Amino acid sequence: MSARGPGWTSDPVAEDRSGGDMVPPAPAVLLGRRALGRQPVATQPVVAPAAWALVPTPSHVLPPRAVPAELRGESSVDGLWLRAASLRPGGALVCVSSADGGVGRSTLVAALGSLLALACPQPLIAVDMTGRPWGGLAHRVRRRSPGTVWDAARHGGGLTDRGQVQRWTQLGPTGLEVLTGEPEMTSARRPPLYSEVAVLVAALRRLYPVVLVDLSPADQRSTWTALAWAAAPVLVARAGVDSLQHTMRLVARMRAVGLADVVERCVVVVMETSPSPPRQVRAAQIQAAQAVGDLVPVPYDGALARPEPVDVRSLRRVTRGALMRVAVAVLNRCPADPHLVATTQPETTGRDEGTS
Repeated sequence: MSARGPGWTSDPVAEDRSGGDMVPPAPAVLLGRRALGRQPVATQPVVAPAAWALVPTPSHVLPPRAVPAELRGESSVDGLWLRAASLRPGGALVCVSSADGGVGRSTLVAALGSLLALACPQPLIAVDMTGRPWGGLAHRVRRRSPGTVWDAARHGGGLTDRGQVQRWTQLGPTGLEVLTGEPEMTSARRPPLYSEVAVLVAALRRLYPVVLVDLSPADQRSTWTALAWAAAPVLVARAGVDSLQHTMRLVARMRAVGLADVVERCVVVVMETSPSPPRQVRAAQIQAAQAVGDLVPVPYDGALARPEPVDVRSLRRVTRGALMRVAVAVLNRCPADPHLVATTQPETTGRDEGTS
């Protein structure tokens, strides 16, 4: 174990894989106890402050037939938008991992971020924390600057406003800001260490109401640590019996080492890879749903299968409805400001059309 601090190693690739008890310590550098309400907050009504105009619900993006049955009705969908408007910097840390690689983890981060960016009045950010010099979020946004997560991580805790961060972010079609992975491995540039990105994430949480983190697969101690301290830990599985079984083994392992509370908060998202998954996959999903807090299948969508920027508005209706369900599950786990009691009227500008 490195001297960098509890829970961190000096090399994200050379993590502890000994198979021993992996009870992750709480790294103060990532987020503090008081800053993060770790229990679901869905029971408390939330109203956006008068100083913030609500982003209008995009009915052309989420028409009634695209909204899951349990979310139909004006109050339910608008409730999601209100909760998004109530988020404040310091609370909503969403960490996305998986039991295996190649399951669509970065795709989900980009798609979920694309939807939440429509609802949140303030900008939100996604961070590539995988430590890989290839793939990941870089394929899911259009490049507007040469910056990467390496540039932001070098400044780490010295970041004090969003303008500094935006020098290095890429921009998604609906306004999601993204710090993509560093592709170079030279003496001048390299993928930052996990501990370096942890300091960066702590700084970003002070500036953004939602920070989505694309983590490595959960076979590393550092990934377990991040999942344990996320307001909304998310595990992504491929719609196959083997991937679902591996995910359930991971869930069982987490319970065995004392992380049952993380499992209860966990959202499992199953990415379907064909229009008609086999019957045995459906059966495995039903069984898996009994072991976690929420399980949401995301149907196959050709737009998600291509390594291109993700715009939730261009997805199939059924896909948009599934992502809405994921967003509800995630935001219900994120602490909102309980003291916001002023009312407001939705603004009539074209924010729901997204940004370019």
